[in-house]
Amino acid sequence: MNLGELSEFLYQKPLMALTIAAILVSILAGMLTVRYPRLSHGLRNTSYLGLTAALLLTVASLAGNAHRSDAALWLDQLRPATVQGAQTVLPLRTDGHFWVEAQLNGQPVNFLIDTGATYTGISQSVAQRAGILPDQGDQGVMLDTANGTIVARMATAGSLRFGSIEANALPVAIGPDNEVETNVIGMNLLSQLGSWRVENNQLILVPRAAASDE
Repeated sequence: MNLGELSEFLYQKPLMALTIAAILVSILAGMLTVRYPRLSHGLRNTSYLGLTAALLLTVASLAGNAHRSDAALWLDQLRPATVQGAQTVLPLRTDGHFWVEAQLNGQPVNFLIDTGATYTGISQSVAQRAGILPDQGDQGVMLDTANGTIVARMATAGSLRFGSIEANALPVAIGPDNEVETNVIGMNLLSQLGSWRVENNQLILVPRAAASDE
């Protein structure tokens, strides 16, 4: 490989080029330690910064490419729902699902939009935080979840809001904490909407009132 080919290769691999440059600067700093201690100290600090930057950029790159990694999911959760006119738009997350942070009785709760769920479902700890108690006389219902069949208690949430979507007096199923890993928004809320659809890796939700005006 000649110098031109090496330059082209490093140009296409900026992280590798940064790492090599930082190592070379560190070596140069060691060679100058005796004769030029102050310069050596400055070069050594520069090489440390270069190596640290290369490490952080590598971690960020791996997190972005590993679609199901915890880091990628955490970074992806920074993408909020947006309101476009009367529509609420949710981006597809790296795990292949649609998520939203909603206000449940005024409390922030992360929900998975699950079109296969009959009811909106929450864990017992979330229900307690939102002040939601099982309905009087409720005997429990059997629900099929990703972890198998569970017995849930039916309750009524005063409000659930996100974007332009608002549902009041919404029936919710409360499941035991050790059996409910994910809070879900189910079809009992989605069926109250004017419409909902998936386009270009986005879930578009339209309130009933807005759909009537179209």
